[in-house]
Amino acid sequence: MEKSPLLKPNRSRSTGCCHGFGKRHILALISCGGFAVVYALRVNLSVALVAMVNNTEYKKTVHFRNITNTSDGECPNLEPQNSTFSWAEQGEFSWDPKVQGVILGSFFYGYVTTQLIGGCLADKFGGKWLYGVGILTTSVLTIFTPLAARTSPYLLIGIRVLEGIAEGVTYPAMYSMWSKWAPKLEMSFLIALSNAGGPIGTILSFPISGLLCEYGFGGGWPSVFYIFGSIGCLWFVLWSLLAYNSPAVHPTISAEEKHYIQSSLGNTKHRQNMRVPWKQIIFSRPVIALNITTLCGAWGFYTVLTCIPTYMKEILKLDMTQNGLISALPYAVNFVVSVFSGYLADFLRKKQIFSTTSTRKLLSALGLLIQAIGIVGVTLVGCDRPMVILLLTLSVGFGGIVSGGYSINQLDLAPDLTGIIMGISNTFGTIPGIVGPFVAGVITNTGQSRQEWDMVFFISASVSTVGLLVYTLFGSGEEQPWSCSNPTDFLSEGSYQEIDSDAPSMPSYVGSYQPTNFDNPFEGRGEISNLSYYRANINI
Repeated sequence: MEKSPLLKPNRSRSTGCCHGFGKRHILALISCGGFAVVYALRVNLSVALVAMVNNTEYKKTVHFRNITNTSDGECPNLEPQNSTFSWAEQGEFSWDPKVQGVILGSFFYGYVTTQLIGGCLADKFGGKWLYGVGILTTSVLTIFTPLAARTSPYLLIGIRVLEGIAEGVTYPAMYSMWSKWAPKLEMSFLIALSNAGGPIGTILSFPISGLLCEYGFGGGWPSVFYIFGSIGCLWFVLWSLLAYNSPAVHPTISAEEKHYIQSSLGNTKHRQNMRVPWKQIIFSRPVIALNITTLCGAWGFYTVLTCIPTYMKEILKLDMTQNGLISALPYAVNFVVSVFSGYLADFLRKKQIFSTTSTRKLLSALGLLIQAIGIVGVTLVGCDRPMVILLLTLSVGFGGIVSGGYSINQLDLAPDLTGIIMGISNTFGTIPGIVGPFVAGVITNTGQSRQEWDMVFFISASVSTVGLLVYTLFGSGEEQPWSCSNPTDFLSEGSYQEIDSDAPSMPSYVGSYQPTNFDNPFEGRGEISNLSYYRANINI
């Protein structure tokens, strides 16, 4: 638990100016747009795939039952009994649920490979071009998706893998940029606003993709990929013109805002020469807890993100337009809740109502608990469509509370190594994107029954609960001692060097101080609690 104010040594230098709209907020908005593109490109296939696949042919091979028969627990069709199958049942491709699961998960096969690489490169060279080019590459590949799908499912899988490789650097790169742009007590809100692009992209992608599948050009579903890919290319132009790696290199930032940000964060120039303490990172209890929690939280999120359009159509019997609009509703709530959660986290810390650790644990626990309860609730209400939609909205929407919790914990644990820590944790968070759709495909492979989908949801809720317990017991919001890994020109082990010439003088007792709490070695030493000023070569 923190016993000293978060920014005690330089409190007077971090307040009183630049609390209005500035370049850091412009960065948050542009990066929010980037993440909107990221998620639109990621999830549009989830909707388009429903229109691409010939479900009638597959259902005949598994002795598809009359969809108006509810005696076996299936939901009734909303259409009259003598109606014919819609065009959505007559897609071009005869891919069974297993193949569809592999296609939906293939993006993450590539996505998992570049997380750590992206973090290392961003911390060393800056994140602007990694983030921008990653999204641009994904956008261009998306435009070629219809050609790949009509050539071979294996080529489609290959395109999706390449998209994942390109997009895998985006989150580590952006988090690394925030370690140079986000003042300590604005960090939660700015990052939550930036990350809110994810639900915005999902909100737009689901209904627009549904409409394009039905009314678009090029056969309907191909227009989904042409339009969203083109939007991503246009966004890249805007990013190239307006984004900069740090306040130090921004040509038009005001001197006041630059001083405000830099005085809050301390000197960041030494990061390019830092030695990465890999052993301490890998075996750090808070990092392990963060990795496990990220995996568990992402399982529920990706299960809903990739599989709900199929569930809406196959189980609830909603048409493409209804499917897209209703699938987007939980993410509209998620957007609002995520931004508010970031603001709330900063408020609780700024007013010293809770420590950073308590704030992160509280918001993480609430988000994961609501996510699990909502998903379990879906299994209990049967074919009550309004209740299913309400519970999915509760699960995904209010699950966004974690935006002020573990989702930004990387910057708490190691501000100087944010890109690397984010790369590691997001690698774990990518695993459910690979495994989740595949598991759902295997479970529902015998005919898309409600009982099979209940099993999918129970697994998801159980995994979320594990994440809640792990982070509550082992998570931390304290900067870790190994985050002080020094540049090569630092003094010998155990000694300290002053980074900022304007910082207050070091207390005389520092050289002899031996930490006893390695989760927070500076606990109780308010005079040296601001690690932005003083970096120690501590090897544990």
